Amino acid sequence: MSEKEEKKEFINPIDPDKITENPHTLEYGHNVGSAVIKPEDIGKIKGRSLSAMAHQTDQQLGQIYEQMKLLAEQAKKIETRKTISARIYKAEYRFEPIINHTYHLYEDENAQELLSIIGPNQWGRTRKNKYTFLATVKLLADHTWEILELPENPDDESE
Repeated sequence: MSEKEEKKEFINPIDPDKITENPHTLEYGHNVGSAVIKPEDIGKIKGRSLSAMAHQTDQQLGQIYEQMKLLAEQAKKIETRKTISARIYKAEYRFEPIINHTYHLYEDENAQELLSIIGPNQWGRTRKNKYTFLATVKLLADHTWEILELPENPDDESE
């Protein structure tokens, strides 16, 4: 080799351990124009995530609580219907109740229950004080009774 050829041999002044063939795999910017890469504050990220998770689960628990309240109210209404239905079937009546018709449940002075087609405001003066109004009901197709009206201050509450 001649001296000229030896001079032309290029020696890279940059340490080979500090360069890469694939700069896109580096975890930091590899030149001055690269995007700024800052380390993330993991504690802050976890805190925000925990807060969002708590908010979301609290919201879902609130919805479930509202659904439980609604189900409890529905169960209470069904239990009341069951109780009134049982009382009506034990009561005295001298007619066959017809589905989807309205009837009235009373209690007389002997604590005997009576089912009537006469409403609480339809009694004559002589009979009005003889019976205590308990409920206005309608016979449903499943032979339970829908409660249409209860007295404002019932003496014997069925619930």
